[in-house]
Amino acid sequence: MSRYHTGSKQGLYRSRNGIILGVCRGVADYFGFSTFWIRAILIVVFIFSGFWPVVAIYILAALLMKPAAGETGGQRASRGFDCGYRRTCQDAAQRLKRRWRHLEKRLRRMESRVTSREFDWNRRFYG
Repeated sequence: MSRYHTGSKQGLYRSRNGIILGVCRGVADYFGFSTFWIRAILIVVFIFSGFWPVVAIYILAALLMKPAAGETGGQRASRGFDCGYRRTCQDAAQRLKRRWRHLEKRLRRMESRVTSREFDWNRRFYG
């Protein structure tokens, strides 16, 4: 059996780089075929068997297959993943700070309006 299996040793997983849910690319990676040929076979089966059987099997496969595991640390570090992550965290923190300042300004304006004499007189006269 091992001489026929040249794909990944992890098992059958959906690819994170696939077009629609990554099923075809995951099957192609597992069996060591070209993704093009797996998709071509799927289209031929789709044409000859009809719409619903292929769609049902494809969705079932997508639900049963686990997504591929994330990249290892060595691969991430080689692409500068950590720097990008820190930059995104810093951007997120800056966005939260700006949103907090904006919310605080709105709250102060509302508070000054509610505690003003004009608001008190309008509330007394108009209910």
